[in-house]
Amino acid sequence: MAPTDKSQNHGPTLAAGLFDIRENDLMIGGLAVGDIIAGTETPCFIYDASAMRRAYRDLETALAGFADIYYSVKANPLPAIIALFRQEGAGAEIASVGEYRAAVKAGVAPENIIFAGPGKGMAELREVIEGGIGEIHIESAEEIARIEAIGRPVKASIRINPVPDAQAGAMRMGGKATAFGFDEEELENVLKLFADIRHIDLVGIHIYGGTQILDAEMLVSQWRHAIALAARMADMLGKPLETIDLGGGLGIPYFAGETPLDLAKVAAAILDLKALLKEHPLIADAHVIVEPGRFLAGPGGLYVAEVNSVKTSRGTTFVVTDGGMHHHLAASGNLGQIVKRNYPIVAPAMMQAAHEETATIVGPLCTPLDTLARNAALPKLKAGDLLAILQSGAYGATASPAGFLSHAAAKEVLVEGGVFTVIGR
Repeated sequence: MAPTDKSQNHGPTLAAGLFDIRENDLMIGGLAVGDIIAGTETPCFIYDASAMRRAYRDLETALAGFADIYYSVKANPLPAIIALFRQEGAGAEIASVGEYRAAVKAGVAPENIIFAGPGKGMAELREVIEGGIGEIHIESAEEIARIEAIGRPVKASIRINPVPDAQAGAMRMGGKATAFGFDEEELENVLKLFADIRHIDLVGIHIYGGTQILDAEMLVSQWRHAIALAARMADMLGKPLETIDLGGGLGIPYFAGETPLDLAKVAAAILDLKALLKEHPLIADAHVIVEPGRFLAGPGGLYVAEVNSVKTSRGTTFVVTDGGMHHHLAASGNLGQIVKRNYPIVAPAMMQAAHEETATIVGPLCTPLDTLARNAALPKLKAGDLLAILQSGAYGATASPAGFLSHAAAKEVLVEGGVFTVIGR
């Protein structure tokens, strides 16, 4: 059956731009996906170290002389992935004590770790302060009190929920009522909370308005607002700021019709952004941070499952695989999607095959929510064939309900220089 919607067939085009293709095989780090799977079995997340390093270096070049990169560990908290970005020069942004431990295990120096998140508990605050932390990004009055009660000196920034005009992205983190940070319009009152504080050295500001931003102009506009807000805060404090954290939010194209974030446009705005900093003496020497996660790790990963059966029900072809939403919730559309759209998907050992079938891909779970693609244009598949979901290096295994139906965890491997290493939990 011929595909009825060409937009459902964007996987092969994206794969050709991200990885090598050798005859019928999709190649990751010099190895055919099928050969990797032969040594690991399915389901399996495969991470291409060279693709992740390339994403980091491209962003580093675009931001040169303006901002440092801190990897947002939540995107993929495997120590091997954190260590890869540490080797490239990144710090780490964490949101739990578990991520703190993973970052330290990966060799990140404590002074290069920043700790954000709206619900930090006393025990985890105590552990990171006693173990060493670059900064804590404070998000509530209770958090101020907890840190004070611990009684050890620590540097901190305050996280600000920006006004609506400054938020952006597919999932808007600010500009509305939210659990994240303090509202921008309350900045003056928030600073008063630090008036009699003895152990917190308030040195900076963290502003983050949204995630999955693909529009470079929108991203730069958000950064301009953050710089202006930092200048206001410095004026209110009457002292220089040491840190301006612009947040993350840099997106990657998942769905048909989306285009990658244009780093050339970002780079073209850097001189102007640097000039904005220099205009205000109290922020002129601030350390600017950008904390991407998905942008760095996402494109370098794919999730591979094996076809278990192919069946037809009332005119619809279903391809049933051994992988599903218990490993990759985001691909099923159940992690923040309002309108469910397909992630890019390919048959990695059939890259030259014609797409003669339109099918719905489902996993092994006993729920209709376990659907990985709908009306997808695919080669004609049979039991034993492989399917690979692209853009899966971020928010995969650790953002999924792994315990549902008690299936085994997905394997996770890192490929570099023609060698793969199992790095999963």
